[in-house]
Amino acid sequence: MKNINDNIKKIGVIGAGSWGTALANLLADKGYHVDLWAYEKEVVEDIIKQRENRLFLPDISLSENIFPSDSLKSVVSENTFLLIVVPSHTMRDMCKKIASHVQEKTTMITASKGIEDGTYLTMHGVIAECIPAIDKDRIVVLSGPSFAREVAKKVPTAISVASKDRMTAEMVQHIFATDYFRVYVSDDPIGLELGGAVKNVIAIAAGFVDGMQLGLNTRAALITRGLAEIRRLGIRMGANPHTFAGLSGVGDLILTCTGDLSRNYTVGKQLGQGMTMAEIQDKRVTVAEGVRNTSSVYHLAKSLDIELPIINEVYRALYENSSPANAIARLMTRPLGHETIELEEI
Repeated sequence: MKNINDNIKKIGVIGAGSWGTALANLLADKGYHVDLWAYEKEVVEDIIKQRENRLFLPDISLSENIFPSDSLKSVVSENTFLLIVVPSHTMRDMCKKIASHVQEKTTMITASKGIEDGTYLTMHGVIAECIPAIDKDRIVVLSGPSFAREVAKKVPTAISVASKDRMTAEMVQHIFATDYFRVYVSDDPIGLELGGAVKNVIAIAAGFVDGMQLGLNTRAALITRGLAEIRRLGIRMGANPHTFAGLSGVGDLILTCTGDLSRNYTVGKQLGQGMTMAEIQDKRVTVAEGVRNTSSVYHLAKSLDIELPIINEVYRALYENSSPANAIARLMTRPLGHETIELEEI
């Protein structure tokens, strides 16, 4: 698929974890010069010498068009098109570091999923607040059902990009689109971000179910009611309810709740099998975003007085030492209700 954005030759990518590296490689394979900033010096050295990110994306050969760097200033100041892929809890600090180096006409795409503790801002909101030089219409959200390793292996994948400005969204759509990476556009950044963040918490609960070997009925019910909770929160936050029937809603939720490549699902499964959070964290290199985001989503819902029973139970399991078995029992014995697709009561 040919580039239609001939004026864009170079792209900066901030964050060389598995997802940042996979997206950087996709862009580099399309012929873009990709400056990839990595926090870890060994990642920079590995890509230079081995053309591989052995720490976060092993056994994937990386394009010669990727130019790794540990200089954040140069990657940011030399590119007017930036993709930021850092853990959500580090987004504010990262934006503060790069704010003075960002050019006014920069387009920034966030592929990070999360809600900030305390402020309850999505990553789009954090970027807009910390880097006022960027026009809000030039901040784009990229989200959808996409495991990094499968994208790196060029498995057919479909995602969405969202901006309030349709031309900006369509520009990003064409920059990322390939014959294995199909990109749709949306004008609902908040919907894409809430779907991408909250599904990680539901995936932990789905892991509980599979770790306890409760069966497919239970998992199907959990995913369906989890989608209802995501939609309920999204509507209150001003999202388009139809977004949650799309790739960044039900699509990403299904993937993350059923795939063994999901870090969040895996954490939940290990908890369901009887492991403790301390034991799980001791064995992990990468962050399961849902663990942190459970707290932010839980407190956001409390501040809005929204009832999210599954979110509440995941929070109790992660932060109050409640067992997954007790969580499932409480969910099944809640007061009986009426299922509806109305906006206020789901």
